[in-house]
Amino acid sequence: MASTDALELPLLTPGVLSPRYETGTLPEFHRMLAAAGSRIFTRTERIALESLDGWHRDPDSGWLRHRSGRFFSIEGLRARVAGAPVAEWCQPIINQPETGILGILIKEFGGVPHCLMQLKAEPGNRGGLQLSPTVQATRSNYTGVHGGKAVPYLDYFRQAPAHRVIADIRQSEQGSWFLRKRNRNMIVTTTDDVPEQDGFSWLSLRQVLRLLRHDDLVNMDTRTVLSCLPLAPGGRPRQPGRDDGFTAALLRSCDPAAGSRHPGREIRSWITEVRSRTEVDVESAPLDRLAGWRQDGRSVRHDSGRFFEVIGVRVESAGREVGGWTQPMLATVEDGLLALLVTRIDGVLHALMHLRVEPGLVDVAELAPTVQATVGNYAELPAAARPPFLDEVLAAGPEAIRFDSMLSDEGGRFFQVSNRHLIVETGTAHRHPDYRWMPVHQLAGLLRHCHYLNVQARSLVACLYGLLAESAARDATTGTAAADGAPEQKG
Repeated sequence: MASTDALELPLLTPGVLSPRYETGTLPEFHRMLAAAGSRIFTRTERIALESLDGWHRDPDSGWLRHRSGRFFSIEGLRARVAGAPVAEWCQPIINQPETGILGILIKEFGGVPHCLMQLKAEPGNRGGLQLSPTVQATRSNYTGVHGGKAVPYLDYFRQAPAHRVIADIRQSEQGSWFLRKRNRNMIVTTTDDVPEQDGFSWLSLRQVLRLLRHDDLVNMDTRTVLSCLPLAPGGRPRQPGRDDGFTAALLRSCDPAAGSRHPGREIRSWITEVRSRTEVDVESAPLDRLAGWRQDGRSVRHDSGRFFEVIGVRVESAGREVGGWTQPMLATVEDGLLALLVTRIDGVLHALMHLRVEPGLVDVAELAPTVQATVGNYAELPAAARPPFLDEVLAAGPEAIRFDSMLSDEGGRFFQVSNRHLIVETGTAHRHPDYRWMPVHQLAGLLRHCHYLNVQARSLVACLYGLLAESAARDATTGTAAADGAPEQKG
């Protein structure tokens, strides 16, 4: 007998994403968000690293560690990547060996999936409250190392019956700033009558995805969990025709029957081959003697003033498990850029993915956006280090930009770090040995497994799903996918 296990339940379909029934409106949500800011907040003040309470420097390595031995540490790292434009460098890195839980609880209201979302104030958030998963907690947090209040709704994830688990995958964090950090990304369904605690709200899946258009509102942890949503075909693939447009190409891109430029086995073999032949040597180094970095007791920063710095902060909070603390954080000098080039190949939208090596990844390299960059940093790097498609993305006109929003990195470790998220349509099916064109269904298939897409790529996959939600809303209004012209590529 065929299984009807909830693991196979598709959540991303035009019917699910159409505005058939929702427990509340987005204007109501924004009013709730504004009202919550007076009782759920963090106030963050920059302080010297040497003034951190509960943190100490290891006398031998200079690493910054918490007195409990838990949470995370700031360490020194020396990396070598054979054949790379920058073959060797030193840097600080966050070592947080725990696997945290990032979980979204889903329940149907009126036949429409709704997500229990949390309004969370993190010390590094840009703009105050951000929309977080139902549970966003490190192991130290949910086991009570901080001595604070229990994490709400945690048991829905730690004690989830197998048939209620829609997604459960360990995924990487930022491979340039974390050392082999992974979090458990979970989506769990329930039929229980789940009350909304203060700071939590049921929003339809469509509403959550549409909020990605709002700058610095949907946090990174929500975006990575959203990228793990089970994907269903977007509708019957239509043959390219006179009225065919971007929306139809995106819908076909969600359907494995529509095909792809490269078979899945070729993509997986390419990833394995690059991981096998790339020589990456990562070793610990003293934080207080890192080549190219300076320390003055207040921060750790690069001699050039570029890249990032390690700072100290003092935090006062309300509406969290703990009312106040100090900690180190990473801060950048300027905002970053994450961009996907997309094109239509035989009527199917494909994204240009870069297989990127980073020193903190568990397995050498993961698929990254077409462009993952902080543009100003390239003034300090060799010309060969400049991303191949950066200039095309920067020169894109408004008619080519399908998505454009500032979205923050995780505010628990990164201080007001945000990246411009761009999806740019191009009429050229570029060829480059370090890149492959992939449709959405191939990306979704890889996201059923660990360590194929990096966190930046997963963030942009969530933005592609946001475009699906917008197209479903238009279809519900007009009855058709709007036509919009762009050059068509042939496989």
